[in-house]
Amino acid sequence: MKNIREIFGVSDAQLQSLVAEGLRTGGGWCDLYFEHTAYLDLLLRDSQVGSAGYHIDYGCGIRVLSGEKTGYAYAESTDYSSLLAAAKAAASIAGGASPAQPAQAIPTRQLAGTPGCYRMDQDWMSVEIAGLTPYLERLESEIRRRDSRVVKVVAMLSASVSDIMMYNSLGELSTDSRPLGSISIQLVAAQGEKIESRSVSRSFRTGAEFLTEELLQELAAEAVAGMDESFEASRPKGGRMPVVMAAGASGILLHEAMGHAFEADFNRKGQSIFSDRMGERICRKGINIVDDGTIAGNRGSVSIDDEGVPGQKTYMVADGVLNSYLHDRISAGYYGVAPTGNGRRESFRYNPIPRMRATYMESGSDGTLDDLIGSVKKGIYVDRFSNGQVKIGEGDFTFYVKSGFLIENGRLTQPVKDLNIIGNGPKALADIRAVAGDLKVDNGTWTCGKEQSVAVSCGIPSVLIGKLTVGGE
Repeated sequence: MKNIREIFGVSDAQLQSLVAEGLRTGGGWCDLYFEHTAYLDLLLRDSQVGSAGYHIDYGCGIRVLSGEKTGYAYAESTDYSSLLAAAKAAASIAGGASPAQPAQAIPTRQLAGTPGCYRMDQDWMSVEIAGLTPYLERLESEIRRRDSRVVKVVAMLSASVSDIMMYNSLGELSTDSRPLGSISIQLVAAQGEKIESRSVSRSFRTGAEFLTEELLQELAAEAVAGMDESFEASRPKGGRMPVVMAAGASGILLHEAMGHAFEADFNRKGQSIFSDRMGERICRKGINIVDDGTIAGNRGSVSIDDEGVPGQKTYMVADGVLNSYLHDRISAGYYGVAPTGNGRRESFRYNPIPRMRATYMESGSDGTLDDLIGSVKKGIYVDRFSNGQVKIGEGDFTFYVKSGFLIENGRLTQPVKDLNIIGNGPKALADIRAVAGDLKVDNGTWTCGKEQSVAVSCGIPSVLIGKLTVGGE
């Protein structure tokens, strides 16, 4: 088992000295974030290797908090002189009101993260890239075998192993080793003059053992599933109507239109539509919305967040009532609550902020997907989303839907595509009429960009929303 402390070569005395330097101008908090991340990537385009390589990112970020002011600086080295310069820079930016009394050394205490979040039986960095090429070649071949209309395939494999060490002015030391493997396929199919594009992906916090034959067949099948309907699909007539959202990837709407509005920094600054609604009923009884950092192997899981707080499962909405925001240490201090393990950052170059992990709605008790569809006289069923836009303050959203079906008299009829779903997050949440018992957490390569990028995942059971605006013909 690797000794992460040895990677950075910093002693307890040096850690304590760096924190003392960060607090020298009067700051109230200082933390250090050390990172060593090794990456590999491989791209196969139409049976040819397009690019491949390894690279390493390495350094330390130092944060100092002084009241409402944050000082942040980083070094792309962990030699003591570079770290000391970063600590002085962060302290200067935070600009405490007066020099502090010399900080007394606090004994270092090793903190443990949430067990079982991820494992790596086969280290990605021990795998030869050349040995991975046949897997992508077989994946492409299987996709083409399943559907002769496929004219172009791009397969991408990326992986990383991040070794993290954190230390703060409470004397808390945390370490974590985080694997992440991702595979994605983009394809183009042609039928006459019609062209269809598809993308499918999987991502897990695990080692190279996740590249199984079962995964290959699953990806290939999903890549070409429903291709006949895609070529037959058309844009529907628009209007306000009931919408049934499929289990799984439809959770992106939950993430974007509602999850961001539960992040505590938006609420602390009064920018979220939910800023003054803690403890209020915001949707029907029985609905639970969770942000979870503890799902084994999940892309969004964190044994320890990027402030050294153990990963945990947080009920943002419990039985229809707004129960908790998603907190980092700053917002938790402001609200007088415990941090929820949502302090995350893209790398050591970035300040941690409240971010989601795996965000999903728990299963309901309103039957099956067929029951939801059967209850709709005229509406739409959507199963694949693309990009969207959300206004956090107002809660308004627009999402682009890649595919779905009309619902007529309780049955799926004409396939549809290329339409927009328009609504308001709080209103849509309050207008959920039914939640099926088929929760699915989607394991695609979801990445959330809120000033910086982090790996996340999302999920949802099949749900029926009373009315949304469907933008079509």
